Amino acid sequence: MIARVAEHCFWLGRYLERVESTASVLEVTGTLALDAGLPPEQVWMPVVTVFGEHARFAGLHGPAAESDGEKVQHFMTWEEQNFSSLQASVVAARENARAIREVVSLECWEVINELYLWLRSEEARTEYTQHRYGFYRHIRRAAQLGLGLFPNTMLHDAPLDFIWLGVQLERVGQTARVLDVHHHAFKRLPSKHHVVETSLWLSLLRICSGFEAFMKRNQGKVTGDAVAAFLLFEPAFPRSIRHGLESAHRLLAEFHPAGAPGLPGTETVARCNELLERLRPDALSQPDATIHGLLTQVVDGTSAVCDSLSDEFFGTARLLGSQSMAQ
Repeated sequence: MIARVAEHCFWLGRYLERVESTASVLEVTGTLALDAGLPPEQVWMPVVTVFGEHARFAGLHGPAAESDGEKVQHFMTWEEQNFSSLQASVVAARENARAIREVVSLECWEVINELYLWLRSEEARTEYTQHRYGFYRHIRRAAQLGLGLFPNTMLHDAPLDFIWLGVQLERVGQTARVLDVHHHAFKRLPSKHHVVETSLWLSLLRICSGFEAFMKRNQGKVTGDAVAAFLLFEPAFPRSIRHGLESAHRLLAEFHPAGAPGLPGTETVARCNELLERLRPDALSQPDATIHGLLTQVVDGTSAVCDSLSDEFFGTARLLGSQSMAQ
C-alpha cells in the first residue's frame, strides 16, 4: 500500500469522526443552553475551546461574542476560516474519499457525498434556521452511518486499518478535550441544585454517546469524578480514552509487529505504549495527580503519536492535514 493512499485513508477517518464529534457537541450544547439555566458564556465558550478555536473565534468576533450562541454555532458550522467547522470537515472528508475512490466502498462514498451535497443545499440552510436540533442530528446520523459502513462494506485489510486508526486517534483526542474542558468548567460553577448538577454531567456523557453505557456500569449519584473515570478508563466502552488508545495500539502493532525492525513505526508504537502506560486506572491515585493533568498528557501524547505516524508512514504531511493537526 503506497503512502499516499494510506494518508488519505487516515485523514478520511479523522475528518468523519470529527464531523460526528462536532455535531454531537453542538447538538447537546444547544439543549443544555435551554435546560440548565447557566450563563450563556459558560455554555458556549467551552465549544470553541474544545476544538482549539478560541483565539480564531475571538479574532473574528471579539471576546464578548463567547456568550452569543448564534455566533458560536455559525462559526462551528459554516465558518470557512475554521478548519474544525462542520462544513470544512465534511469537505475534507469528501476530498480524501474522492482521492481514494478505488479503495472506499460505494456505500461509504455515497453517504459522504450525500452529506456533502445536502450541507450545500438550501434545504440544509432552512433546517439550520428553523430546526437547529434536527440539523445537527441529521449530520451526526450521517457521520455515524458512514463510520458504521466502513467495517461492514470494506475488506478488512490495510486501507480499512488506516481509516480506523484515524478514527480512533481523533476520537481519543476529542474525548480528552471535551472531558477536560467541561469537567473543569462544571467543577468551577457555584454550588447548584443536585438535579442541575446531575444534568450537567449527563450532558457530558451524551456528548460522548455514553449516557446509557454509564448508567449500566454505575449506580447511585452521578458525580463528575465518576463520569471522568468512566470516559477515561472504561475498557468496554468504545468511546473511552482507554479503549481508543488500545484499539489504535493494536492497529499500529499490525503495521509494526515486534521483531520487525525494518518496518516503519518504531517511534509511533513507542509513543503509543508510553501513553497507555500513563493511562492506568490508578493514574489518579497519586497525591499530586489531577484529571486535568492526565488529560493534558493524553492530548499532547495523542498529538505526538499523530506527528510520528505522519513522519514514519506518510513522509511529509499534506497541507490540509497539517492545518488540521494544528488544531
